[in-house]
Amino acid sequence: MSSAAQHGYFESLYAASEDPYAVRTRWYEARKRALLLAALPRARYRHAFEPGCGVGELTIALAARCDRLLASDFSARAVAIARQRTAGLPHVDVRRQALPHDWPLEPGPGAFDLIVLSEIGYFLDRQAMQRVAACCERTLAADGTLVACDWRPGFAQRSLPTAEVQGILAALGLARLALHEEDDFLLQVWARDARSVAQCEGIR
Repeated sequence: MSSAAQHGYFESLYAASEDPYAVRTRWYEARKRALLLAALPRARYRHAFEPGCGVGELTIALAARCDRLLASDFSARAVAIARQRTAGLPHVDVRRQALPHDWPLEPGPGAFDLIVLSEIGYFLDRQAMQRVAACCERTLAADGTLVACDWRPGFAQRSLPTAEVQGILAALGLARLALHEEDDFLLQVWARDARSVAQCEGIR
């Protein structure tokens, strides 16, 4: 999908509804968020980045686990809604950004110890997704966690299959800490530190 087509698609979605994917009301969405949050290997993170935040439902949940959280979206309307919903969370910064061009490369390498790519990679073409992966590699901290969660069935606006999106991320060579696979979605968690949660806590 071209950038112009993407813009029109997302703005029409959010013009028609403040929650076009029903992330606030569907059990499917609530359950998926709970699984993603439970899969994070650390209880707390210093500085997280969540591109493709939509209306901010996952953003609000991540905020409870982060000292600082940068969230962004391609849609101006989605950003406005997410900002309104996170207005009482001063450690959350919501910006309008298009990937990969606007990926925040400052303050420099290792800026984020958590990067969450949820339901965004399949809207990008292969070259753009490879650039996103390179940005993850550059900005993920030495103790960082990278998460990908993506819808698996086909749909008209899809540019890449979910397996390819997550394969590009897996090719970074990070240690995979978690894999959750269902007919509907694929969730994977990678980290620079290959130790399990039990190993980090000295249980084994």
